[in-house]
Amino acid sequence: MQTRKAVFSGSWYPAEAQACKALIREFLGGEKCPAPSEKPLVGGIVPHAGWFFSGAIACRVIHCLASGCAPNIDVVVVFGMHLHPGSSRYIMPEGQWETPFGPVPVDASLAEAITRRHVFEIETPSRFVQDNTIEVQMPFIRYFFPDSRVVAMGVPPVVETLNLATDLVSMASQMGLSIVVVGSTDLTHYGPNYRFTPKGQGSAALSWVREENDRRVIEVMARMDPVAVLQEGIHHANACCSGAAAAAIAAGKAMGADLATTVAYATSYDKRPDDSFVGYAGMLF
Repeated sequence: MQTRKAVFSGSWYPAEAQACKALIREFLGGEKCPAPSEKPLVGGIVPHAGWFFSGAIACRVIHCLASGCAPNIDVVVVFGMHLHPGSSRYIMPEGQWETPFGPVPVDASLAEAITRRHVFEIETPSRFVQDNTIEVQMPFIRYFFPDSRVVAMGVPPVVETLNLATDLVSMASQMGLSIVVVGSTDLTHYGPNYRFTPKGQGSAALSWVREENDRRVIEVMARMDPVAVLQEGIHHANACCSGAAAAAIAAGKAMGADLATTVAYATSYDKRPDDSFVGYAGMLF
């Protein structure tokens, strides 16, 4: 089986398993997962910056998802990529993803089924778009779901993406596969580095991002309204991969989830104060 080499290993996250494991233990610390509900967890939203900035949030979400989902998950479905409404969809339907903990194999059967129904740009382990949104999650997935396979895809912020997500849930059910879904998105990218400064600079801008702009999209994610998530990302620039988040929510609803819980929220400013900063949220449903 061909392996897709990790592009961001050694920079966005450690290249060695022991260093990754040490960081995961540090990320989890004494934090506890939300109290379990009557129904098992089926998905979540994670940020995708380098582990220094948002790794603790992504790690906690995927850990809690693994702890609270149904046993023996066959496939972790990951939605991601920095795409705009006119973008194609992307998928690597065969091969495996390299991680410091060992490779994560693609579930070729589910990937093949979804590509029969929906049009994708096909990636291979040797020819793919370099994009961090999915790769930085793979070590966490390999660590917390060691026996699961993955289907990872890039999805644009359009309504058709929601149909794809619900189709995938239906296909997995028909094939007898148990799945969980993960949507990878960061929130507002604010400051001169991102050419987005509607509230100027300084403490007022930071408060606006934290208390208003990011809060808007977090609230519609919590309500599990995928159409509103798409609209928020497009009209308020508060989700860089709103298609991925909306897809995960649409899939989660198709699996019976009706409410999302915010696990954590932070900004890159918390780690490194600067005029340019990014918001991060972790959610479970």
